[in-house]
Amino acid sequence: MATKRDYYEVLGVPKNASKDEIKSAFRKLAKKYHPDISKEENAEEKFKEVQEAYSVLSDDNKRQRYDQFGHAGVNGPGAGSGFGGAGFGGAGFGFDASDLGDIFDDLFGGGFGFGGSSSRTRSRARKGSDILMQVELSFEEAVFGCEKDFDLDVVSECDKCNGLGGFGEETCKRCHGSGTITSEQRTILGSFMTKTTCPECAGKGKTYKEVCSKCKGRGQVKSRKTITVNVPSGIDNGERLRVPGRGHAGENGGASGDLYLEFHIKEHKFYERDGLDIYLEVPINMAEAVLGCKKEIPTIYGNVKLTIPGGTDSGDKQRLKGKGIKDSSRRRTGDMYVIFKVITPKKLSRDQKKLFESLSKTDLDDSEIDRFVRFTKNND
Repeated sequence: MATKRDYYEVLGVPKNASKDEIKSAFRKLAKKYHPDISKEENAEEKFKEVQEAYSVLSDDNKRQRYDQFGHAGVNGPGAGSGFGGAGFGGAGFGFDASDLGDIFDDLFGGGFGFGGSSSRTRSRARKGSDILMQVELSFEEAVFGCEKDFDLDVVSECDKCNGLGGFGEETCKRCHGSGTITSEQRTILGSFMTKTTCPECAGKGKTYKEVCSKCKGRGQVKSRKTITVNVPSGIDNGERLRVPGRGHAGENGGASGDLYLEFHIKEHKFYERDGLDIYLEVPINMAEAVLGCKKEIPTIYGNVKLTIPGGTDSGDKQRLKGKGIKDSSRRRTGDMYVIFKVITPKKLSRDQKKLFESLSKTDLDDSEIDRFVRFTKNND
Protein backbone atom coordinates (compact mmCIF):
# COMPACT_ATOMS: atom_id res chain seq x y z
CA MET A 1 0.00 0.00 0.00
CA ALA A 2 1.38 3.42 -0.98
CA THR A 3 2.54 5.74 1.79
CA LYS A 4 0.26 8.72 2.32
CA ARG A 5 1.77 12.09 1.53
CA ASP A 6 1.94 14.82 4.13
CA TYR A 7 -1.34 16.74 4.06
CA TYR A 8 0.40 20.12 4.07
CA GLU A 9 2.47 18.97 1.11
CA VAL A 10 -0.69 17.84 -0.71
CA LEU A 11 -2.27 21.28 -0.41
CA GLY A 12 1.03 23.07 -0.94
CA VAL A 13 0.82 25.17 2.24
CA PRO A 14 3.22 25.60 5.19
CA LYS A 15 2.46 24.01 8.57
CA ASN A 16 1.61 27.39 10.07
CA ALA A 17 -0.88 28.20 7.29
CA SER A 18 -4.09 29.95 8.33
CA LYS A 19 -7.53 28.44 7.75
CA ASP A 20 -8.11 30.92 4.94
CA GLU A 21 -4.87 29.89 3.26
CA ILE A 22 -5.82 26.23 3.55
CA LYS A 23 -9.26 26.90 2.14
CA SER A 24 -7.85 28.94 -0.74
CA ALA A 25 -5.34 26.20 -1.61
CA PHE A 26 -8.08 23.57 -1.57
CA ARG A 27 -10.32 25.62 -3.86
CA LYS A 28 -7.59 25.88 -6.49
CA LEU A 29 -6.65 22.21 -6.34
CA ALA A 30 -10.25 20.97 -6.24
CA LYS A 31 -11.00 22.87 -9.41
CA LYS A 32 -7.76 21.67 -11.00
CA TYR A 33 -8.32 17.96 -10.31
CA HIS A 34 -12.11 17.62 -10.34
CA PRO A 35 -12.80 14.61 -12.60
CA ASP A 36 -15.65 16.32 -14.41
CA ILE A 37 -13.42 19.06 -15.79
CA SER A 38 -9.80 18.00 -15.30
CA LYS A 39 -7.67 16.46 -18.04
CA GLU A 40 -4.79 15.76 -15.63
CA GLU A 41 -3.52 12.21 -15.39
CA ASN A 42 -4.87 10.40 -12.30
CA ALA A 43 -7.14 13.37 -11.62
CA GLU A 44 -9.61 11.28 -9.65
CA GLU A 45 -6.95 9.99 -7.23
CA LYS A 46 -5.43 13.44 -6.81
CA PHE A 47 -8.87 14.90 -6.19
CA LYS A 48 -9.49 12.35 -3.44
CA GLU A 49 -6.10 13.09 -1.92
CA VAL A 50 -6.74 16.84 -1.90
CA GLN A 51 -10.20 16.33 -0.39
CA GLU A 52 -8.81 14.07 2.34
CA ALA A 53 -6.12 16.60 3.23
CA TYR A 54 -8.63 19.43 3.43
CA SER A 55 -11.05 17.41 5.56
CA VAL A 56 -8.33 17.09 8.19
CA LEU A 57 -6.59 20.46 8.05
CA SER A 58 -9.83 22.44 7.95
CA ASP A 59 -10.96 20.87 11.23
CA ASP A 60 -9.17 22.33 14.28
CA ASN A 61 -9.35 19.14 16.36
CA LYS A 62 -8.24 16.84 13.56
CA ARG A 63 -5.46 19.22 12.58
CA GLN A 64 -4.18 19.26 16.16
CA ARG A 65 -4.13 15.44 16.28
CA TYR A 66 -2.49 15.27 12.87
CA ASP A 67 0.22 17.76 13.86
CA GLN A 68 0.94 15.66 16.99
CA PHE A 69 0.57 12.08 15.74
CA GLY A 70 0.59 12.29 11.94
CA HIS A 71 -1.78 10.12 9.88
CA ALA A 72 -2.27 7.74 12.80
CA GLY A 73 -3.96 10.52 14.75
CA VAL A 74 -6.75 11.03 12.24
CA ASN A 75 -7.17 7.72 10.41
CA GLY A 76 -8.26 5.66 13.39
CA PRO A 77 -11.78 4.30 14.01
CA GLY A 78 -14.42 6.96 13.48
CA ALA A 79 -12.05 9.39 11.83
CA GLY A 80 -12.86 8.37 8.27
CA SER A 81 -10.53 8.97 5.40
CA GLY A 82 -12.05 7.52 2.25
CA PHE A 83 -14.85 8.26 -0.16
CA GLY A 84 -16.59 4.92 -0.05
CA GLY A 85 -20.17 4.92 1.10
CA ALA A 86 -20.25 8.14 3.07
CA GLY A 87 -19.45 10.30 0.05
CA PHE A 88 -19.66 14.01 0.77
CA GLY A 89 -22.44 13.81 3.30
CA GLY A 90 -20.14 14.84 6.15
CA ALA A 91 -20.04 11.59 8.17
CA GLY A 92 -17.01 10.28 6.31
CA PHE A 93 -14.94 13.41 6.94
CA GLY A 94 -16.18 15.05 10.09
CA PHE A 95 -16.19 18.66 8.86
CA ASP A 96 -18.82 21.24 7.94
CA ALA A 97 -20.37 20.00 4.70
CA SER A 98 -22.08 23.30 4.06
CA ASP A 99 -18.68 24.95 3.92
CA LEU A 100 -17.64 22.52 1.19
CA GLY A 101 -20.92 23.16 -0.60
CA ASP A 102 -20.22 26.88 -0.70
CA ILE A 103 -16.81 26.15 -2.20
CA PHE A 104 -18.18 23.92 -4.95
CA ASP A 105 -21.09 26.24 -5.66
CA ASP A 106 -18.55 29.00 -6.18
CA LEU A 107 -16.22 26.90 -8.32
CA PHE A 108 -18.73 25.07 -10.49
CA GLY A 109 -21.83 27.26 -10.39
CA GLY A 110 -23.93 25.26 -7.94
CA GLY A 111 -25.66 21.91 -8.22
CA PHE A 112 -23.51 20.06 -5.68
CA GLY A 113 -26.07 20.31 -2.86
CA PHE A 114 -24.00 20.47 0.33
CA GLY A 115 -26.53 22.47 2.29
CA GLY A 116 -25.50 25.65 0.48
CA SER A 117 -27.20 29.00 0.36
CA SER A 118 -29.46 28.83 -2.71
CA SER A 119 -32.64 29.78 -0.86
CA ARG A 120 -30.82 32.50 1.08
CA THR A 121 -29.53 33.91 -2.17
CA ARG A 122 -33.00 33.86 -3.69
CA SER A 123 -34.50 35.74 -0.74
CA ARG A 124 -31.67 38.25 -0.38
CA ALA A 125 -32.53 41.87 -1.15
CA ARG A 126 -31.25 42.87 -4.58
CA LYS A 127 -30.96 46.31 -6.12
CA GLY A 128 -33.02 46.94 -9.24
CA SER A 129 -31.51 47.42 -12.69
CA ASP A 130 -30.35 50.82 -13.90
CA ILE A 131 -31.94 52.59 -16.87
CA LEU A 132 -30.08 54.54 -19.56
CA MET A 133 -32.19 57.09 -21.43
CA GLN A 134 -31.17 59.24 -24.42
CA VAL A 135 -32.28 62.87 -24.09
CA GLU A 136 -32.16 65.64 -26.71
CA LEU A 137 -31.68 69.23 -25.58
CA SER A 138 -31.67 72.50 -27.45
CA PHE A 139 -28.50 74.58 -27.39
CA GLU A 140 -30.09 77.02 -24.93
CA GLU A 141 -31.38 74.26 -22.60
CA ALA A 142 -27.87 72.80 -22.36
CA VAL A 143 -26.23 76.19 -21.82
CA PHE A 144 -28.56 77.61 -19.19
CA GLY A 145 -29.96 74.40 -17.68
CA CYS A 146 -33.64 73.63 -17.51
CA GLU A 147 -36.40 71.70 -15.79
CA LYS A 148 -37.52 68.91 -18.07
CA ASP A 149 -40.24 66.25 -17.92
CA PHE A 150 -39.55 62.72 -19.16
CA ASP A 151 -41.90 59.81 -19.80
CA LEU A 152 -40.23 56.64 -18.52
CA ASP A 153 -41.20 52.97 -18.84
CA VAL A 154 -40.09 51.37 -15.59
CA VAL A 155 -40.60 48.20 -13.55
CA SER A 156 -42.18 49.22 -10.26
CA GLU A 157 -43.18 47.44 -7.07
CA CYS A 158 -46.77 46.27 -7.28
CA ASP A 159 -48.84 48.62 -5.13
CA LYS A 160 -51.62 46.06 -4.65
CA CYS A 161 -49.53 43.40 -2.87
CA ASN A 162 -46.62 45.70 -1.84
CA GLY A 163 -44.22 43.68 -3.95
CA LEU A 164 -44.96 40.33 -2.26
CA GLY A 165 -46.72 38.73 -5.20
CA GLY A 166 -49.69 37.46 -3.21
CA PHE A 167 -51.63 37.36 0.02
CA GLY A 168 -51.62 34.85 2.89
CA GLU A 169 -47.95 33.90 3.01
CA GLU A 170 -47.12 30.31 3.97
CA THR A 171 -44.10 28.02 3.88
CA CYS A 172 -43.69 26.18 0.59
CA LYS A 173 -45.04 22.66 1.06
CA ARG A 174 -42.80 21.16 -1.58
CA CYS A 175 -39.40 22.41 -0.41
CA HIS A 176 -40.43 23.13 3.20
CA GLY A 177 -39.02 26.64 3.01
CA SER A 178 -35.54 25.78 1.75
CA GLY A 179 -36.15 27.05 -1.76
CA THR A 180 -34.49 23.97 -3.26
CA ILE A 181 -35.29 20.38 -4.08
CA THR A 182 -32.55 17.91 -3.09
CA SER A 183 -31.92 14.60 -4.80
CA GLU A 184 -29.18 12.01 -4.36
CA GLN A 185 -26.89 11.11 -7.23
CA ARG A 186 -24.42 8.22 -7.01
CA THR A 187 -21.15 8.45 -8.92
CA ILE A 188 -17.74 6.79 -8.87
CA LEU A 189 -16.71 9.39 -6.29
CA GLY A 190 -19.54 8.54 -3.94
CA SER A 191 -22.95 10.05 -3.30
CA PHE A 192 -23.67 13.61 -4.41
CA MET A 193 -26.66 15.54 -3.15
CA THR A 194 -27.85 17.62 -6.11
CA LYS A 195 -29.93 20.73 -5.48
CA THR A 196 -32.29 22.40 -7.93
CA THR A 197 -34.51 25.43 -7.51
CA CYS A 198 -37.94 24.56 -6.23
CA PRO A 199 -40.41 25.03 -9.13
CA GLU A 200 -43.30 25.61 -6.75
CA CYS A 201 -41.94 28.76 -5.05
CA ALA A 202 -39.20 29.70 -7.58
CA GLY A 203 -36.59 29.39 -4.83
CA LYS A 204 -38.20 31.81 -2.38
CA GLY A 205 -39.20 29.15 0.14
CA LYS A 206 -42.69 30.56 0.50
CA THR A 207 -45.97 30.60 -1.39
CA TYR A 208 -49.22 32.51 -1.06
CA LYS A 209 -52.77 31.33 -0.59
CA GLU A 210 -53.92 33.96 -3.10
CA VAL A 211 -51.78 35.14 -6.03
CA CYS A 212 -51.96 38.88 -6.70
CA SER A 213 -54.15 39.48 -9.74
CA LYS A 214 -52.36 42.68 -10.72
CA CYS A 215 -48.77 41.44 -10.92
CA LYS A 216 -49.58 37.72 -11.43
CA GLY A 217 -47.37 36.76 -8.50
CA ARG A 218 -44.26 38.57 -9.73
CA GLY A 219 -44.44 41.38 -7.18
CA GLN A 220 -43.59 43.89 -9.90
CA VAL A 221 -45.47 45.61 -12.70
CA LYS A 222 -44.45 47.65 -15.75
CA SER A 223 -45.70 51.19 -15.76
CA ARG A 224 -45.11 54.53 -17.45
CA LYS A 225 -44.10 57.39 -15.21
CA THR A 226 -43.48 61.06 -15.83
CA ILE A 227 -40.51 62.38 -13.90
CA THR A 228 -39.17 65.92 -13.63
CA VAL A 229 -35.42 66.44 -13.70
CA ASN A 230 -33.41 69.61 -13.17
CA VAL A 231 -30.74 69.65 -15.88
CA PRO A 232 -27.73 71.69 -14.65
CA SER A 233 -26.31 74.50 -16.74
CA GLY A 234 -23.31 73.72 -18.90
CA ILE A 235 -24.22 70.10 -19.67
CA ASP A 236 -22.28 68.99 -22.74
CA ASN A 237 -22.93 66.59 -25.58
CA GLY A 238 -22.55 62.95 -24.51
CA GLU A 239 -22.46 63.73 -20.79
CA ARG A 240 -24.57 61.67 -18.40
CA LEU A 241 -26.60 62.71 -15.40
CA ARG A 242 -27.39 60.19 -12.65
CA VAL A 243 -30.81 60.33 -11.03
CA PRO A 244 -30.68 58.03 -7.95
CA GLY A 245 -33.52 55.61 -7.30
CA ARG A 246 -35.38 56.24 -10.55
CA GLY A 247 -34.46 52.93 -12.19
CA HIS A 248 -36.28 49.61 -12.02
CA ALA A 249 -37.60 48.38 -8.67
CA GLY A 250 -35.43 46.06 -6.57
CA GLU A 251 -36.32 42.56 -5.44
CA ASN A 252 -37.07 41.31 -1.93
CA GLY A 253 -37.03 44.82 -0.51
CA GLY A 254 -33.89 45.88 -2.37
CA ALA A 255 -33.36 49.48 -3.44
CA SER A 256 -34.43 50.69 -6.87
CA GLY A 257 -31.82 51.12 -9.56
CA ASP A 258 -30.69 54.48 -10.90
CA LEU A 259 -31.66 56.42 -14.01
CA TYR A 260 -28.89 57.71 -16.25
CA LEU A 261 -29.72 60.47 -18.72
CA GLU A 262 -27.33 60.77 -21.69
CA PHE A 263 -27.62 64.14 -23.40
CA HIS A 264 -27.42 64.98 -27.09
CA ILE A 265 -27.30 68.70 -27.88
CA LYS A 266 -28.82 70.18 -31.03
CA GLU A 267 -26.56 72.42 -33.10
CA HIS A 268 -27.13 76.17 -33.05
CA LYS A 269 -27.52 78.15 -36.28
CA PHE A 270 -24.70 80.55 -35.39
CA TYR A 271 -22.95 79.54 -32.18
CA GLU A 272 -20.44 76.72 -32.14
CA ARG A 273 -19.47 75.16 -28.83
CA ASP A 274 -16.13 73.78 -27.67
CA GLY A 275 -16.40 72.71 -24.04
CA LEU A 276 -17.36 75.88 -22.18
CA ASP A 277 -16.17 78.21 -24.94
CA ILE A 278 -18.40 79.60 -27.69
CA TYR A 279 -17.30 80.57 -31.20
CA LEU A 280 -19.23 82.97 -33.40
CA GLU A 281 -18.36 83.81 -37.00
CA VAL A 282 -19.20 87.47 -37.73
CA PRO A 283 -19.38 88.66 -41.36
CA ILE A 284 -18.05 92.16 -42.14
CA ASN A 285 -17.81 93.98 -45.45
CA MET A 286 -14.61 95.15 -47.05
CA ALA A 287 -15.01 98.74 -45.91
CA GLU A 288 -15.50 97.66 -42.28
CA ALA A 289 -12.47 95.40 -42.54
CA VAL A 290 -10.28 98.14 -44.05
CA LEU A 291 -11.42 101.13 -42.03
CA GLY A 292 -12.48 99.43 -38.81
CA CYS A 293 -15.80 99.98 -37.10
CA LYS A 294 -17.94 99.35 -34.05
CA LYS A 295 -20.32 96.44 -34.39
CA GLU A 296 -23.09 94.98 -32.23
CA ILE A 297 -22.26 91.34 -31.40
CA PRO A 298 -24.83 88.85 -30.04
CA THR A 299 -23.69 86.80 -27.05
CA ILE A 300 -25.69 84.25 -25.05
CA TYR A 301 -26.13 86.95 -22.39
CA GLY A 302 -27.26 89.69 -24.78
CA ASN A 303 -25.71 92.03 -27.34
CA VAL A 304 -22.41 93.85 -26.75
CA LYS A 305 -20.60 96.61 -28.71
CA LEU A 306 -17.31 95.45 -30.16
CA THR A 307 -14.61 97.62 -31.71
CA ILE A 308 -13.19 96.07 -34.86
CA PRO A 309 -9.77 97.48 -35.73
CA GLY A 310 -8.92 98.64 -39.25
CA GLY A 311 -7.07 96.15 -41.41
CA THR A 312 -8.95 93.11 -40.09
CA ASP A 313 -8.53 89.96 -42.20
CA SER A 314 -10.77 86.93 -42.50
CA GLY A 315 -9.94 84.52 -39.68
CA ASP A 316 -8.87 87.20 -37.22
CA LYS A 317 -10.56 86.76 -33.84
CA GLN A 318 -11.27 88.61 -30.65
CA ARG A 319 -11.86 87.12 -27.22
CA LEU A 320 -14.74 88.17 -25.02
CA LYS A 321 -13.74 86.99 -21.55
CA GLY A 322 -16.44 85.39 -19.42
CA LYS A 323 -19.02 85.42 -22.22
CA GLY A 324 -18.92 81.63 -22.63
CA ILE A 325 -20.90 78.93 -20.82
CA LYS A 326 -21.21 78.72 -17.05
CA ASP A 327 -20.67 75.25 -15.61
CA SER A 328 -22.66 75.22 -12.36
CA SER A 329 -21.05 72.02 -11.07
CA ARG A 330 -17.44 73.12 -11.59
CA ARG A 331 -18.01 76.83 -10.99
CA ARG A 332 -16.22 77.74 -14.19
CA THR A 333 -17.17 80.04 -17.05
CA GLY A 334 -15.83 79.83 -20.57
CA ASP A 335 -15.06 82.60 -23.04
CA MET A 336 -16.53 83.67 -26.34
CA TYR A 337 -14.43 84.03 -29.48
CA VAL A 338 -15.56 86.26 -32.35
CA ILE A 339 -14.08 85.16 -35.69
CA PHE A 340 -14.31 87.65 -38.53
CA LYS A 341 -15.17 86.77 -42.08
CA VAL A 342 -14.56 89.47 -44.68
CA ILE A 343 -17.25 89.31 -47.36
CA THR A 344 -16.23 90.12 -50.94
CA PRO A 345 -19.15 91.67 -52.82
CA LYS A 346 -20.35 89.68 -55.80
CA LYS A 347 -22.33 92.45 -57.47
CA LEU A 348 -21.31 96.12 -57.67
CA SER A 349 -23.18 99.16 -58.90
CA ARG A 350 -21.55 101.39 -61.51
CA ASP A 351 -20.54 103.94 -58.90
CA GLN A 352 -19.11 101.26 -56.59
CA LYS A 353 -17.14 99.78 -59.45
CA LYS A 354 -15.65 103.20 -60.27
CA LEU A 355 -14.62 103.65 -56.66
CA PHE A 356 -12.81 100.33 -56.66
CA GLU A 357 -11.12 101.16 -59.96
CA SER A 358 -9.94 104.47 -58.53
CA LEU A 359 -8.75 102.75 -55.38
CA SER A 360 -6.75 100.21 -57.34
CA LYS A 361 -4.76 103.04 -58.94
CA THR A 362 -3.65 104.39 -55.57
CA ASP A 363 -0.54 103.34 -53.67
CA LEU A 364 -2.03 100.58 -51.52
CA ASP A 365 -0.04 98.37 -49.17
CA ASP A 366 0.65 95.59 -51.64
CA SER A 367 3.79 94.18 -49.96
CA GLU A 368 2.42 90.67 -49.59
CA ILE A 369 1.09 90.70 -53.13
CA ASP A 370 4.47 91.89 -54.40
CA ARG A 371 6.26 89.05 -52.61
CA PHE A 372 3.94 86.53 -54.24
CA VAL A 373 4.49 88.06 -57.71
CA ARG A 374 8.26 87.83 -57.27
CA PHE A 375 7.96 84.19 -56.19
CA THR A 376 5.88 83.44 -59.27
CA LYS A 377 8.44 85.03 -61.60
CA ASN A 378 11.35 83.19 -59.96
CA ASN A 379 9.47 79.91 -60.23
CA ASP A 380 8.96 80.34 -63.99
